[in-house]
Amino acid sequence: MRNDKEIGTLRVVLDTNVLISALHFPESTIATLWRFLLEQKYRLILSPSIIEETASILRERFLWSEHEIQNTLKLLVRKAHIVRVDTVLDVVPDDPKDNHILACALAGKADMVVSGDKDLLRLKEYEGIPMVRPMDFLRTLGKK
Repeated sequence: MRNDKEIGTLRVVLDTNVLISALHFPESTIATLWRFLLEQKYRLILSPSIIEETASILRERFLWSEHEIQNTLKLLVRKAHIVRVDTVLDVVPDDPKDNHILACALAGKADMVVSGDKDLLRLKEYEGIPMVRPMDFLRTLGKK
């Protein structure tokens, strides 16, 4: 994490699983990430592919209604900074779907990627952008 950033201006990419956990399990500790986003304690960086993947998983795996998905995505898009990703990366050979998370982080000049994904965490950092666990990010934001 860069020291010149204040907490409210941290630019953060949440991997899709963290984002879905924060949205779908409102009583979980990870849901605090959603509340902190709404309170503008950090700046969420998203790409269209992360938004599409999130909608798809909420629809297919968690059986959210189209109305719920659209309302949540509208709020998400209003609260996040959406970046256009022009670069196709090939950094995570064990899980190529994770490459779009890293591409979003690069395009959005993220300060960190928050993930529970072992393939991303194993990288530790990419192009100077650290990979951190959700609980470590919550500690950064002041939630013990």
